[in-house]
Amino acid sequence: MENPLRSHYQDELIEAGCDEAGRGCYAGPVFAAAVILPAGFFHPLLNDSKQVTLENRNELRIYIEANALAWGVAQVDHDEIDRINILRASFKAMHLALDKLSIRPRLLLIDGNRFTKYKRVPHRCIIKGDGIFASIAAASILAKTWRDEYMQGLHQEFPHYRWDCNKGYGTKEHRDAIGKFGLCKYHRRSFNINPEGEEEQLTLPV
Repeated sequence: MENPLRSHYQDELIEAGCDEAGRGCYAGPVFAAAVILPAGFFHPLLNDSKQVTLENRNELRIYIEANALAWGVAQVDHDEIDRINILRASFKAMHLALDKLSIRPRLLLIDGNRFTKYKRVPHRCIIKGDGIFASIAAASILAKTWRDEYMQGLHQEFPHYRWDCNKGYGTKEHRDAIGKFGLCKYHRRSFNINPEGEEEQLTLPV
């Protein structure tokens, strides 16, 4: 089967793909992952995590963690998101994930259009990169599966928000629960969450 994803951006430098999960959620931390893949890495199911089923994401997580040259996952919690804003928190989570890599990359592939420089490593921002490059797709799978697992744990503490299903996103059931029970300690206060509609994010310049 032909993999539609590109294996690498270039062939000379060791490169790491980076992506985050949970940036738009009402509650919980933002997670990020960094992944360095070997040459010739292939899995027919690998894609942007939003395009992959739950069962396949979990299968991919095991495969990626076993076969990547190096990988790291990190999080920034709701309190820090409120302190520094969600955009900065997403970048910080990526930096923390990069810190965990056992191999130092020489080029970073970042999903999205903005990033704050990590040490002295050059980077390329790639819009919808998780559907273009395998390393970014792999990072999206790890960030998503690790965060979903974490939110499953928080669901045990506050089951009425149904984070086991919505993972903290602003679904109707989540908004209805906020309308009935109010906000809990894991909600992001800086989002000005309105149970009747979408949140307004209070963000500062990077």
